[in-house]
Amino acid sequence: MKILVLGGDGYLGWPTALHLSRRGHDVGVVDNFARRHYDLEMGVDSLVPVSTLHHRIRMWREVSGLSIASFIGDLTDAGFVTRTVEAFRPEAVVHFAEQRSAPYSMIDQKHAVYTQVNNLVGTLNLLYAIADVDPSIHLVKLGTMGEYGTPNIDIEEGFIEITHRGRTDLLPYPKQPGSFYHLSKVHDSHNIQFACRIWGLRSTDLNQGIVYGQETDETVLHPDLATRFDYDGVFGTVLNRFCVQAVVGHPLTVYGKGGQTRGMLDIRDTLACVELAVDNPPASGEYRVFNQFTESFSIEQLARMVIEAYPGPAEISRIDDNPRVEKEDHYYRAAHTKLLDLGLVPHLLNQGTISSLLSVADRHRDRVDPAAIRPTVNWRKTASALVTASPTEEEAADSIDA
Repeated sequence: MKILVLGGDGYLGWPTALHLSRRGHDVGVVDNFARRHYDLEMGVDSLVPVSTLHHRIRMWREVSGLSIASFIGDLTDAGFVTRTVEAFRPEAVVHFAEQRSAPYSMIDQKHAVYTQVNNLVGTLNLLYAIADVDPSIHLVKLGTMGEYGTPNIDIEEGFIEITHRGRTDLLPYPKQPGSFYHLSKVHDSHNIQFACRIWGLRSTDLNQGIVYGQETDETVLHPDLATRFDYDGVFGTVLNRFCVQAVVGHPLTVYGKGGQTRGMLDIRDTLACVELAVDNPPASGEYRVFNQFTESFSIEQLARMVIEAYPGPAEISRIDDNPRVEKEDHYYRAAHTKLLDLGLVPHLLNQGTISSLLSVADRHRDRVDPAAIRPTVNWRKTASALVTASPTEEEAADSIDA
């Protein structure tokens, strides 16, 4: 079928586009390169070198003989979104195109507002475009398990049956997000469910856990097809960060007690879950939720697994003053059966998987910036150390000379 991948230049969007293309779908990608600009802003870079989108698309054509269309623009531009949907006429839209970092959203007011405007407005524009152009388009939206928070009861897949004063109803599961980024995903979910109910749209909300890994069957076909690998304190995900820290001799940074437990999945399973959702669309007017993860681990468990897999010395460094506001010891049990029922065969985390991540980190260790590893954003402050006062004229002149 024809599938439009939004955020197709990103960590997950690019390998998803390649995977769907190789599986025989007609794929188009949309991006505004905001993720690359975040690197410039933060002064960091992907551990693994990443080619430009246009070069990667050309290389994919050379390696596979398959073409991917590209549309460059911003989802907050309603006209661009509608024109793109009209031009490509997709049967499914896979939506990765959002600011996806919790720490980035908590830097200060400017970054919180940007995150919510970018994510919410982009998704709203997409919902209107689908409703106007073709309501039968299946929206596959990347959500997050972070929408739920860490309640002291089992987490269901999107909905929970509640009996109150003798009456029973199936209602959206209560949300307790932990950052302005996670809040934006909650608002997205509400908007999408509303659009399905009033316009008859169809959507799958994939509440994804924390992703680890960097290599897929398609990205390893040529170095220029590689996707990014983030290890910094703002965009790096926990297992990828731990592997880089071990390789460069930096202590593994565990926040507080390390009892924070989260759902996790291999990057290859992200691709498989998206494909399963696309291949098994919901009915018209149906809004459904899949919890997209395969296993749950505490941060302490992950750190210990990396130390066990790394052949050299590695140790844990506890950051007692946790920069995040979160429960460090809590109950966590979440349902995740719907994708398994559709046929997902997960890649479970083991020492071999961690060793392969350590190998990727070791090959590119010369690109690691040690200053980028430590956390710099504090949830309890309305502005962080990343935000500084305006420079004096003398300081500005010095920086220009430098």
